[in-house]
Amino acid sequence: MKRLWPWLRILGALAILGVLVWQLGTRAFLDGLREVDAGGVAAALGIGFATTVFSAWRWCLVARRLSLRLSLPTAVGEYYRALFLNGVLPAGVLGDVNRAVQHGRGAGDVLRGVRAVVLERTAGQVVVIGASVAVVLSTPSVVPPPIDGVVLVAGIVVVVLAFAAVVTGMTAGRHWIHSGSKWRRGFAVTLADVRLGLLTKETWPGVSLLSVATLAGHLALFVVAARAAGVTAPVGELLPLMILALLAMGLPLNIGGWGPREGVCALLFGAAGLGSAQGVTVAVVYGVLALVSSLPGAGVLLAGSVKTRTPAAPRIAARTPVQTGDTR
Repeated sequence: MKRLWPWLRILGALAILGVLVWQLGTRAFLDGLREVDAGGVAAALGIGFATTVFSAWRWCLVARRLSLRLSLPTAVGEYYRALFLNGVLPAGVLGDVNRAVQHGRGAGDVLRGVRAVVLERTAGQVVVIGASVAVVLSTPSVVPPPIDGVVLVAGIVVVVLAFAAVVTGMTAGRHWIHSGSKWRRGFAVTLADVRLGLLTKETWPGVSLLSVATLAGHLALFVVAARAAGVTAPVGELLPLMILALLAMGLPLNIGGWGPREGVCALLFGAAGLGSAQGVTVAVVYGVLALVSSLPGAGVLLAGSVKTRTPAAPRIAARTPVQTGDTR
């Protein structure tokens, strides 16, 4: 099943896109590609830099609390590379896997490096889920079924898991850390890292603030995409739709973010009276601009490849003149 899952993700995304093409035709997709101009590219690069710095900073906060060395400049470069790989590779998460493993190896603890990345990404996703739940509760008229039910279930799951983690950590975590079972020890260590990385007073305010700032950056890029696609609706009307579209991008049925985003935008924009085709066009423009915003990661990837392949200059031992005795 583990080998089949990546293919199921790809097939699921292709199925969503195929249904959209069948129902709406190809024009909505082609319009999205045509609407990207120099102004949109410049905005994407600027907004992408801000969101990448915010995300990398969040990663630094979590990693340092887990006793892993990580400077902000290094984190920004690694995050850019991960975003680019996520955007161009089918699975959509291979860039994050790469930065987690590479950072863990460099810090001497691969498992903790992986946990730092998982916690950092989880923090961002929790903020998106929280914002989506707020949208469903405050403006239910813009959320058609079954999206409203999915969002509420996701919010309930997050609350239950967080409560269970806290209770389990307080009751069993301290005892299991010395257990003879490696599974219990591993679970206890994971719970301890969750508490250190996300839930302490030294961590959660900064992580939460940076997650909100990152969400604001993604929403700003969505607004740029909407305006480029010709949508003139007020920003206040668009933001609820865009928050739910960002939530859809986290579903495990996408190809570099493509698939659920376009499907949800078609449903939401259609329900809001803006047109399903217009929603798909906005989603396509956003996808292109998001990929453009990650292009500095290609430079980071290329620079790393050149550095790896460049052989080290051979060291030449200093020669000292041979002293000879007086033969006279």
